[in-house]
Amino acid sequence: MSGAVIVGGGQAAATLSSQLRTSGYRGPVTIFCDEPHPPYQRPPLSKAYLLGEMEREQLFLKPLSYYAGEGIDLRLGTRIDAIDRAARRVRFGKETLNYDHLVLATGATPRRLPETIGGGLAGVQTVRTLADIDSLEPRMMPGRRVVVVGGGYIGLEAAAVARKIGLDVTLIEASPRILQRVASPETATCIRDLHKSHGVRILEGMSLERLLHKDGHVSGVLLFNGDILAADLVIVGIGVTPEACLAEAAGLTIDNGIAVDEFGRTSDPSIWAAGDCASFPTEQGRIRLESVGNAIDQAKCVATNIAGTPTRYVPKPWFWSDQYDLKMQIAGLNSGYERVVVRDEGMNGSSIWYYSGDRLLAVDALNNARAFVAGRRIIESGKTVPPELVQDTGLDMKTLVAHAV
Repeated sequence: MSGAVIVGGGQAAATLSSQLRTSGYRGPVTIFCDEPHPPYQRPPLSKAYLLGEMEREQLFLKPLSYYAGEGIDLRLGTRIDAIDRAARRVRFGKETLNYDHLVLATGATPRRLPETIGGGLAGVQTVRTLADIDSLEPRMMPGRRVVVVGGGYIGLEAAAVARKIGLDVTLIEASPRILQRVASPETATCIRDLHKSHGVRILEGMSLERLLHKDGHVSGVLLFNGDILAADLVIVGIGVTPEACLAEAAGLTIDNGIAVDEFGRTSDPSIWAAGDCASFPTEQGRIRLESVGNAIDQAKCVATNIAGTPTRYVPKPWFWSDQYDLKMQIAGLNSGYERVVVRDEGMNGSSIWYYSGDRLLAVDALNNARAFVAGRRIIESGKTVPPELVQDTGLDMKTLVAHAV
């Protein structure tokens, strides 16, 4: 019996393996992690772990004893080189392993600056893996100058941690404003003001031409306007790309990642995908979600299907970002929004509600857990709440939920 083979070392891989057992799957389960660590959480890496507030073992989603106890073969530091679909087996080095079900939970890879402009210099860092953070931590010393490239959530979170440690921080964003693709101007303004209040210099609509160096180590950033920013360190936070190379080489359908159907199955009925690497169909078209919530939910769905209970994946998008003392929680997807309603509740935080017509699409809750919970409940129920009611701060969240139609 060949069993289930999982490729990946993150949230989706860990959830898949445990859910298979919970769902009654008793066949062999093997996880291939190309890193030398068991599957671990990524969000705390660039925050609590980098700040020394979390030990390495606390990052691990399950202790090593769990995998042994559940009969899960955990292959650490082992990269899958190829998939032989005809024989239904994977190759790693000189060895092979057959599978009944293969699950690709390969995640995503951070985009890097091109080598031609200095992307390979020492001191140029991404913040995606344990190795990234272990390399970055000793360089994050108070008083040093860091340039963060990218004004999305990755870059902004890195800037916040750097300031908390005591570095001099400049953030550059090529788009006209930070969070250009993912948030409204109103949300961006709140985040920009927060960073400026903590001493971060933000340059929007500003691209870099190349990195400068001294003896192979980054020493500065040359901007397109000719200005030079001195830098002891450059942190690159310009997004990620789905890790689909293995799937593409095997001839699977690729469409903004590894394309799966509503059950999580790829174009090969024996191969599945889940998490950051997988794109799936929705009423609004094919999408891919980069979030812990999606990795967990989609992995559970795939595991349930493998175990023999047909289950369609229904996404319930939610996200979060921690910056300084701000906890931002996001419910829904704001794609295609036409207007926003800003609800300021003073000491109780604020929220930005996204609408297409009168249909509520998403909510950004800023230090306002009640707004997040209410917005998520309304959106996931398929209902909406009139914008004029959201604007009335005299109505509490329970009342807004009760008026959802």
